[in-house]
Parts: sequence; structure tokens; C-alpha cells
Amino acid sequence: MKDEDLEAFRRAVADTKPLDVEQRVDTARPKPKPKARFSRADETEALRESLEADVDEIEALNGEALRFHRPHIGRRTMRKLARGSYAVQAEIDLHGMTVAEAKPRLRQFIVDSARSGRRCVRVVHGKGLGSGQRGPVLKPSVNAWLRRWDEVLAFVSTRQVHGGTGAIHVLLSDS
Repeated sequence: MKDEDLEAFRRAVADTKPLDVEQRVDTARPKPKPKARFSRADETEALRESLEADVDEIEALNGEALRFHRPHIGRRTMRKLARGSYAVQAEIDLHGMTVAEAKPRLRQFIVDSARSGRRCVRVVHGKGLGSGQRGPVLKPSVNAWLRRWDEVLAFVSTRQVHGGTGAIHVLLSDS
């Protein structure tokens, strides 16, 4: 600052007095209250969409655990299946197969297993890590197929030691 500017400032504020601490006023404005971004209609629409979505299918696409059961299969049975409490009586590994190759092989495996009286089988579908950006291909297909086949009562992703989300234990009907 130039000396003349400083002198002009001092003359302008010469008759002012400093405020006491108690007299000081907080000049900061209070923050406005947050406003909801969604209207009631938006919330209702979001809820409707979430209820329509097939959670198992969404989880399958995100690499999460698969889980399915027919209405008459109880929680206790599902808990036992998830824990690996049932003896696995047969296994099929679909790694490296295309969807076109995997479907008939899996179908035949399920039919043969049910006819042979096997109650619990393991299906290894893989996690889709080799599928690149398109994500898993066999996993969601296996999920959809098994849900449609009458021999399948329930299935759940295995524990890590048995393949984790890359494999499922399938409970079959005793037909």
C-alpha cells in the first residue's frame, strides 16, 4: 500500500471503536436445510422397480452368490445345503464350455442324477473371470436353466473351499 492510501484509510476509520467479544455478531449464514432430491412419485417408482427385479439374477450378474428354492423347501434345508451338510454324490465341471455345449450336458447330468437317486450334486460353472468385460456367461445361464427344470428343488452357491460363487450345490427331487 502507498503511504497516502494508508493515511486515507486511517482517517476513514479514526472514530471507530473495536467491538467487545460479547458484542460480536456471527456473520456466517446458517446452512440451508437439506431438501430431498426424490419426490414421492420417484420413491414409489424406485420401490416398484426394486420389487420387480429378480434379486438372484442381479446377484448372478454381479458375481454374487446364487440361491434358489421351490416354495415347499424350508429354511433349514437351505441352511444345510449352503453349509455343505449334504454329501455331494456327483459333480459336473462346465469350465471352458460354450453355452451351447453346456446346456445339453448339464441337462443330461441333472436327469441322470435324479434317475439314479442322487439327492445332492455339484455344478461348477466358474466365475466368468475369463469372459472379459462382458462378464460371466455360463453362470447366469446355469441359474436360469436350473430354475426351469422340475428335477431341481433348490440350489445355492458353495462355500469357498468348494468353489465359492463359481459352483453350486443342487438339491434334486427323488423321482
